[in-house]
Amino acid sequence: MRRKVAQAVASSLWKTPATISERANTYIRTFAAAPYSYTPPGRNHLAVPGPVNIHEQVMRAMDRPSQNHRDPWFPPFFQQILEDTKYIFKTTEGTPFIFPGTGTGGWEVALTNTLSPGDKVVTFRYGQFSHLWIDMMQRLGLDVQVVEVEWGGGADEAKLEQILKADTDKKIKAVAVVHNETTTGVTSDIGQVRQVMDSVSHPALLLVDGVSSIGALDFRFDEWKVDAAVTGSQKALSLPTGLGLVAVSQKALEARKTAQLKRVYYDLEDQLATNPSGNVPYTPSIPLLYGLRETLGLIKAEGMDNVIARHHRLAEGTRKAVEGWGLKLLCKEPRWNSDSLTVIKTPEGVDSGKIVKEAYSRYNLSLGVGLSEVAGKVFRIGHLGNNDEVMVGSYLFGAEMAMISAGVPIEPGSGVSKAIEYWAATSNVIPTRG
Repeated sequence: MRRKVAQAVASSLWKTPATISERANTYIRTFAAAPYSYTPPGRNHLAVPGPVNIHEQVMRAMDRPSQNHRDPWFPPFFQQILEDTKYIFKTTEGTPFIFPGTGTGGWEVALTNTLSPGDKVVTFRYGQFSHLWIDMMQRLGLDVQVVEVEWGGGADEAKLEQILKADTDKKIKAVAVVHNETTTGVTSDIGQVRQVMDSVSHPALLLVDGVSSIGALDFRFDEWKVDAAVTGSQKALSLPTGLGLVAVSQKALEARKTAQLKRVYYDLEDQLATNPSGNVPYTPSIPLLYGLRETLGLIKAEGMDNVIARHHRLAEGTRKAVEGWGLKLLCKEPRWNSDSLTVIKTPEGVDSGKIVKEAYSRYNLSLGVGLSEVAGKVFRIGHLGNNDEVMVGSYLFGAEMAMISAGVPIEPGSGVSKAIEYWAATSNVIPTRG
C-alpha cells in the first residue's frame, strides 16, 4: 500500500502548481521519509567528486564472509597491498600506511607525526577543504601562517618564495598544500612548490593533501620530494569511504622521533612495529582491503599514465560542454584546471542549489553542491575514478536538463554536442582479446 501511495505521489508531483524548489523539496521529503519508499527506475547517476562509482569487479571482491586477520593468510595479503599502494603515489622510497579512517585522519597523521606544539606551518586557504585542514592545524596548537587566495585560485608560488626567503632563521617547519581543492576545481602545482622550496634551500617538510588527486592526477611523491601525502578510498580509488592512505618520506620518519604533538590512534610508531611482519595494530576493514587490492590491480592494468590521460580527456570534454553552455569555470587560470572535477559558475540570479535539486528529484542525478563561500553560486561535476566517456556524457546530459528545468537559459544540446565532438576525436579504442 505504501508503495502505491508513493508511486501516486511521484506521478502527480509535477502536475502540482508549485515552484521548482517546492516540488524538489516535496519529492525529497516524501521519498526519504517513507519506510517503503518509491525507487525510481534505472539507477542513480553519481556525478559528485566523491564518493564515486565503484567498479563491479571491486564490489564483487568486497562481497565475502568475515575473516580473521590473525590467521596466517593475512600477513602476505596485507604486505602485498602495502607494496602496491606505492604505485599510485609514484614512490619507491616512501613508506606507505593504511588506516581504517578517512583522508581527514590522514591529515592528522601527517601533522602529528612530524610536528610539535608551536611549530610554524605555511599553508594556503582557497577552498573548504584547505580551510578545514587549517582548522585542524590551529586546533592542534600549531602556529599557522595562512596565505589567503581568492577561491578559484591555486597555491601562489611567488608568495611562498617571498615567505621562505624571509625566514632566515628557518623557523618554518612545514609547507602544507591541498593539491586538488574539491570545492573550487583547482589543482595546484606541487612540482613548482617543491622547486621554490629548493631554490631557497629551505629545509621545511612538504605535506600534501592528495585526497582527490592521487590515483587520478599526475602525482610524483619521489620526484617532488613530498614528505607526507594523504589520500582516501572514496575518491579516485573508487571504493567506499573508510580507508586513509598515507605515504611518508624517510625525512618525515626522522622528524617523527622529535615530534611532540599528541597522537594515539594515528601514531606511526604502532604501524611501524606491526606492518613489516604484515600485521596491523588494530582491527582492519577486511572487505575494504579486498576492494583496495582489486582497484589497485585495475589501475596497474590500465597503467597510471593512461589513468591520468583518461581523467584529462574526461575533464576536457566536460570543459568543452561548459563552453558550449556559455558558462564559466570557477577556476581562475587554465594551468590550475582540475581533471578530477569541474566547478561551474551559475548565471547571476540563479541559485545553483535549484539545479542540484532538480537534477536529483527529476532525473536521479547527483551533482555536487556549492560549499561555504561559493554556496548557491556553483555546482560541481565529478569525473574522477571509475568513469568513462558515456558515463560522464550522461552527467552532462542530465545537467543540461536540470539547468533548463531550473530556468538557466541554455540551448538543449549546446554543451553535450561539444563534449561529443571532443571525445569522438580523442577517445581511445578499447583493446579487445582475440
